[in-house]
Amino acid sequence: MPEHDTTDTLELRERIDRFLAGSALAAPHSRIVPLTGDASDRKYFRVLPPDRGPVVLALHAGPIDVATLPFVNVAELMHQVPLPVPKILGHSNELGVLALQDLGDVTLQAYLGGATADAQLAQYRRSVELIELMQRRGAELASNRYVPYSIAFDVDKLTWELEFFTKHFMEGYRGVRFSTADRAVLTEAWSAIARELAGETRVLCHRDYHSRNLMVRDDELFVIDFQDARMGPDTYDLVSLLRDSYVDISDEDSEALMALFLTLKTRHAPVEVGDFKRRFDLMALQRNLKALGTFGYQTTTRQNPVYIKYVPRTLRYVRTNLARQPRFARLRAVLSAHIDELR
Repeated sequence: MPEHDTTDTLELRERIDRFLAGSALAAPHSRIVPLTGDASDRKYFRVLPPDRGPVVLALHAGPIDVATLPFVNVAELMHQVPLPVPKILGHSNELGVLALQDLGDVTLQAYLGGATADAQLAQYRRSVELIELMQRRGAELASNRYVPYSIAFDVDKLTWELEFFTKHFMEGYRGVRFSTADRAVLTEAWSAIARELAGETRVLCHRDYHSRNLMVRDDELFVIDFQDARMGPDTYDLVSLLRDSYVDISDEDSEALMALFLTLKTRHAPVEVGDFKRRFDLMALQRNLKALGTFGYQTTTRQNPVYIKYVPRTLRYVRTNLARQPRFARLRAVLSAHIDELR
């Protein structure tokens, strides 16, 4: 192990022991297991005390102010909904430590590999119910006190994500060099997509609601990675769930789950089904293009090839949605000229 890695490990362990010594959550020198983190400067550890249940510690790069952490702010909002999210068990501003309820290691993605078809569908139905609950209660809880109500999927954000796809998937990962004419087609399409989606009525969105951010523990579903929640279209989280780059969902199940969502929504406000499906397809196109940009960025810039295996499924989603949108025929022609999978 390189010397700096050893030094970093010792420093992290010292911070963990100091935190545990003052928190009463577990004894110092309990068994510590590193966990896979997210794409941030946080590092995660599972603390395994000999006399009680495990705890997860999130270690930030330096001191924190827990009162201003987006994760803590959004967690409070999610508890108010209420959504099943991990409890915050303690913190140390000085040590940059946040202690969280341990939800185990089974994501919904992993759960699907060993569950019966009925059990899988039950978890997906629960996932859809939570989206509807978040949107409905999110409107009732709206307040400047919570961070998500001050940020949104606006034109700038949606356009940036589409251009991220151009830069990191098309150019960076696939090595495409666009002509001036092709770039004009992309610019026009990105503008049209972003303006239409940004113009929709906004609801509270998780922002990354898919099978890797849903955990299953003792057959109960929990929601994680919610700190980037913001306002956006009512189709956004449902698209994230049903057009998930990480798992296959049959057309039959997808239709049934969308029908469930619409049934739940219409209990409180009328919904025009045809319009919702049209908006769903447009949102799916934008979000899947954005996902491809992320996969390209992780592969080429971050040297992290783990996402390559999810590219074919995501491209299939894009091909399907482009075929459903005749107005984007020029966009489809430009992209398919460089990507065989979109032809």
